[in-house]
Amino acid sequence: MKGAAATALSELEREIDAPGAGLDRLRLVPTPFVPEVRLYLAEDAIVWWARMEAEAGHALPAPYWASAWAGGQGLARHLLDHPELAAGRRVLDLASGSGLVAIAAALAGAAHVVANDIDPYAVAAVTINARANRVAVTVTGDDLLDSAGAEADLVLAGDVFYDRAMADRVLPFLQRATAGGAEVLVGDPGRGHLPAGRLAVLADYPVPTTEPSVDSSLRRVQVLRPT
Repeated sequence: MKGAAATALSELEREIDAPGAGLDRLRLVPTPFVPEVRLYLAEDAIVWWARMEAEAGHALPAPYWASAWAGGQGLARHLLDHPELAAGRRVLDLASGSGLVAIAAALAGAAHVVANDIDPYAVAAVTINARANRVAVTVTGDDLLDSAGAEADLVLAGDVFYDRAMADRVLPFLQRATAGGAEVLVGDPGRGHLPAGRLAVLADYPVPTTEPSVDSSLRRVQVLRPT
């Protein structure tokens, strides 16, 4: 690991080893809907982010990796309940965040798992979370969305339709992956940018959420496949 991701990894490792407790700390905890997977999460991601920016003296990327987002939890649960989906396959977890879905794929018996996220802190978080769960995950910070396709048998995407710009880039990538022979699974909690009529629902879960600033402690998550 080099550059910004290596720096982020060093920072997160220091955070993990730092004494004390409170809302601005990272803790290794079981994921609410997927307790088989433990993640380093922030008690309050916004408070943690504010402290880290104050210490750094400049803006930092929003720590999406420091919360267990509902779409990823639903997708990870589905993989662990149906391990045949990942077993023995090459898996790509797109916009991996904390690495929850990638780790679930590894626990389900995937032959090789790649977790992808362009945020250096997410790359670092996937690294430490995979280590905590004793699974092998290859992590890349490259932007893959304009690539020709996915070198994978199974492509996983949790919570990727969170805004229009992202949806407009992700959907063509997933379509190219499907055309190239990969199976694609999406986990979505009704973000509002899901392409109507383009995805078939495979499963539906009520998922506890650790997301900041939400009105309910439960989100309905659908696991979907492009049609």
